[in-house]
Amino acid sequence: MFEHTYRNRTVLITGQTGFKGAWLSLWLHHLGSNVIGYALKSPTQPSLFELCDLNTKITSTEGDVRDFGQLKSIIQKYKPEIVFHLAAQALVRRSYHDPLETYSTNVMGTVHVLEAVRQIGGVRVIINVTSDKCYQNQEWVWGYRENDPMGGQDPYSSSKGCAELVTTAYTKSYFNPEHHEKHRVSVASVRSGNIIGGGDWAEDRLIPDCMKALLENRSIVIRYPNAVRPWQHVLEPLSGYLLLAHLLYQNGTAFSGAWNFGPDDENVKPVRRLVERIVEIWGGKARWEIDQADQLDEAHTLKLDCSKAKLELGWYPQWDLETGLKKTIEWFKAYRNHEDMLMTTIKQIKDYEEGIKKIN
Repeated sequence: MFEHTYRNRTVLITGQTGFKGAWLSLWLHHLGSNVIGYALKSPTQPSLFELCDLNTKITSTEGDVRDFGQLKSIIQKYKPEIVFHLAAQALVRRSYHDPLETYSTNVMGTVHVLEAVRQIGGVRVIINVTSDKCYQNQEWVWGYRENDPMGGQDPYSSSKGCAELVTTAYTKSYFNPEHHEKHRVSVASVRSGNIIGGGDWAEDRLIPDCMKALLENRSIVIRYPNAVRPWQHVLEPLSGYLLLAHLLYQNGTAFSGAWNFGPDDENVKPVRRLVERIVEIWGGKARWEIDQADQLDEAHTLKLDCSKAKLELGWYPQWDLETGLKKTIEWFKAYRNHEDMLMTTIKQIKDYEEGIKKIN
């Protein structure tokens, strides 16, 4: 359903060397896009970007979104029509230790992307990727909706709320839907749940911590066993981003604004339940334990209300948590067995696409 929009289209992705950015880059390459990437070096070793040899599949430039001049020159040179802005400092615990990096990257990086597009022109669609943690956390048992207030008690969450406010300000001031015929730019921000999937080696994230321990035959150590999160495979929100950009490209500003792309309620689970199921699926001598050290403050409960995306975009999750976990473990076992990770990753994208086709 995306092919006509993305085939032979020039698409810029900031943050293509990261976990989610690499999956999106590969999916767009698979769809026939001319993908331009702008990001720092791969943040982990190993990395999905390098394992899939994405540097030979897309045009990738090493750069920092905090460098406005370089970013602007890339947009001027390649003239993308669609921009997916994913570059970010994405870790809560790291934000406590380096708030300056977190705010400068997540807030000013977003300003730089929007300002470069404003100055240069030619871009038709901007998708700004933030986080479910952008909302002012109330520890509610129901999901946050797109019109709930922004907030955040830790630097990371706060920076993502700020990035949302920046996007709203730029949209109203420079890319106002009422004047679309003049600027021709459609802007949306997207917020997903806690993503899982193959190729994630980031520090201080649950799935990477689990997979590293399992690959090394160590006990999984978890910090927040009772924290409740909206778990979803990485392809779930990416399908929402691709669908949204497709609709914005085809329909102008009809779908501008903020959008949640999270799992169904039955897939919102506490960390303890998730880890127990990972151990069961992995098998063998897999085991887990609770970290007894003092922990930094994080939200206890996060949940997204995705009614808007379902009703207005026709987007629905395809893989439940059980499927997402099995696909994730399947990917990491293929890595352990030294299989071709490009083929493994492409196969999972194709499997997901088959599910979309059945519904449509």
